This record gives sequence, structure tokens and C-alpha cells, in this order.
Amino acid sequence: MLSRIDLRGRVPSPAELRAALPRAEMDVDAVLDRVRPVVDAVRHRGVEAVLAYTEQFDQVRPASVRVPAASLAEAEASLDPAVREALLESIKRARVVHADQRRADTTTTVVDGGTVTERWVPVRRVGLYAPGGLAVYPSSVVMNVVPAQTAGVESLVVCSPPQKDYNGLPHPTVLAACALLGVEEVWAVGGAQAVALLAYGGTDTDGAVLESVDMVTGPGNIYLTAAKRLLRGLIGIDSEAGPTEIAILADGSADPVHVAADLISQAEHDTLAASVLVTTSPELADAVDVELSRQVNATKHNERVLTALTGKQSGCVLVSTVDDGLTVVDAYAAEHLEIQTASARSVAARVRNAGAVFVGAHSPVSLGDYCAGSNHVLPTGGCARHSSGLSVQTFLKGIHVVDYSKDALREVASKVIALANAEDLPAHGQAVAARFQDETP
Repeated sequence: MLSRIDLRGRVPSPAELRAALPRAEMDVDAVLDRVRPVVDAVRHRGVEAVLAYTEQFDQVRPASVRVPAASLAEAEASLDPAVREALLESIKRARVVHADQRRADTTTTVVDGGTVTERWVPVRRVGLYAPGGLAVYPSSVVMNVVPAQTAGVESLVVCSPPQKDYNGLPHPTVLAACALLGVEEVWAVGGAQAVALLAYGGTDTDGAVLESVDMVTGPGNIYLTAAKRLLRGLIGIDSEAGPTEIAILADGSADPVHVAADLISQAEHDTLAASVLVTTSPELADAVDVELSRQVNATKHNERVLTALTGKQSGCVLVSTVDDGLTVVDAYAAEHLEIQTASARSVAARVRNAGAVFVGAHSPVSLGDYCAGSNHVLPTGGCARHSSGLSVQTFLKGIHVVDYSKDALREVASKVIALANAEDLPAHGQAVAARFQDETP
């Protein structure tokens, strides 16, 4: 079922690997011209444009953008008890992990009378996006809200697309997750128009102000990603998320039932989802193919899964050794990377590039999606080579506070002046010299 690339006996360079390995294509530039008019319309016509596009794209026109408080309370009250318990556990574990990510201010004494303090300040107001396309994602509400709250963000709003089946409100499970987290402001808006409204703000149908935000986080479709690209600068963004992906580095000790199930779990998201197996064992690859055929037929979304697994973004890569496999997965830089090898923990410790690493037979990606305590908003498309997943740090800004006394400045004044003159910026030096012009040379 999975196409194969045989790299046994050779280790291409990282650049060659990035070109050869299967990868979902997401050409954001190709949709920018379709998204730009949406962004411009929201900028100039506000909520009127938002509701018109919502009616066009989501086939429903909400009475207002902001979800009434009563609807949040009703969603929480009617939540299935088992789902409530699971969400509360997910929230609890996420809070435990993210609490340890808080940063403390640090002050460095450079010289007597001269200090530099790095002060960590939360972004004031953020917009957090929970998708609502082929699936419902209350878990994404948890993964966005918990780090923002832990960072100390003063004001936040969750956006999720309105649903035709729920009278123009976001899915009730998404609303219930917001209520359980103490989120009071939720907007029924999705896609590119959601990002534009978050960036520009507006006035709701009842005259209430919809305040703009400083940052937008959370995954979405290509149109939402294009809006993030267009508006980056006016707002901060976490990343330009693409289709989800899983890579599994496995040797002959791995259980093909587990490997196949995990590949399917990510293929279930989307027909563009990527599932990649990197293995030293042709026998395992054969057994996984057999298991995939069996398990795909039995899974609910089998057509979607089959399309993803047989697409060019998915495949199996054969390598000679686990070391070669590490080279491959580091070049691929997967959003989710599972290590199912002998001595999995020591192999995992050598991984350089991955959004999140899942160690051994009992740490599947699904655990991280919901209840590991880790965050599942992760870099895709190879961006794990240089970027991290969502965390408390996403919502913090480091500010350097420089505090020098006159004596401390005098000590280094000549150096500042010399460097200013070397860069032909004499006024920079004069700004220092002016503070000592009344002193005897």
C-alpha cells in the first residue's frame, strides 16, 4: 500500500533527502490571490463582509459573531460525561506540563552600575483558532488556551467555524471545551475571514466591539494559512501549518499492528495527511503493508485514509541501519516522530529535528494528541528543522531592560564612540559624549 524508496547502502545528503522524501504539497502562494479580496473586504466592511463570506463558505449565517454566554453554558451542561472527564484530564495534564515552561526574569550585572535584565512579558491579547472542517477539535482548544493562560495572556478569544447543523454556532463540544477552560469570548467565524477579523477587529451585529488581537495561533486549512501570511506583521502568528504528518522510525523489533494503526491514525485527518515509515527491516515493511490493508478496510474513514496512504506524500523508506534512519528522519523533520526500535529511548535522544518525539511501543501520537500533557500544535512541512511547537514561550516576549549609571556609561563611552565612528554614525557617539561635555577632559 505504501510506495517504497530504497536507500539501503547509501546515505544521500540532507538536501537530496529533502528533495526525495515524500511530502504533502501545500502551495500557499497559489491561493493568495483568492484570499486577498476576503482580507480586504473584512478590513473595509467588517462584520458585514465576515457574515457574507461565512454564508458563502459555511452555508450558514450566524445571528452574531460572538457566541452568547448562554450557549457556552448550555454546551457545557449537555456535554457527554465521558467526554467531560476526558477533557478535564487533558486540561489537567496540559496545565502540569505547561506550568514548567514558565520563564523567570534574569538580571545580569555587566559591570558595577550596569545591568541588563531580560524581562518576559506576555502578549496582551491573542486569537486562538480551533478548526472545524472534516473533524471536530476540542483538543485544539485545550492546546491553544492552556499555554496562553499559563503565559499570563490578559485577553483571549477562541474562533471556530459556525456549523449549519448547530444554528450557526461552533460545534457544541468545542464550546464546552471553552467553558471548561474558563474562556468567555468565542467567535463563530472560520477560515481566512476569521484571521482578518482578528487582525482588524470590528463591530458585531448588536453593536458590541470585537477587539482586534496582537497574535493568532492554531492550525487551519490553506486559506486560513494564506490569511496568516498576508497579515503577518500586523499580527504575530505561530506558524503556517500544513497537512498533518507522522514519521515512524522502526526496526525489526516493532509490532506491525502498532505501526500500521499509528500510520492510519494520522491519515484519518485529511486526504493530504502524510504517513511515512522509515525502517531497517523489509520484513516489517511487508508486514505493515498487510496490516494496513486489513486495518484500513475496518476503519470508519477508510476512503479518506486510503487516499492519504496511497498519495505521494506517504511512503516507506528502507535504510541499512538505525543511524541511517536517524539521518532520514532528521532530514524529513516530521511534525510527529515515533521511535519504535530496540533501545528506543537512546535513539530518541539523538533526534535533532521533530515537532514531538514519541518513544517506544506505548507512546503513540494519539496519546500526544489528547492526554500526554504535551502540545499537539506542531511545526509541519519540515519546519521542525528550525521551529518549535506551541508552548508558553509562544505567548511571551523577551524585553531587554538596560540600566547603566553615569560612571558605568563613562567607563565604556570611548568604545561606543569608536564603534559609532567605525560605522559612520557619528551622532550615535555624540549621544554618549553629550552626557559628559561639562566634564574636564
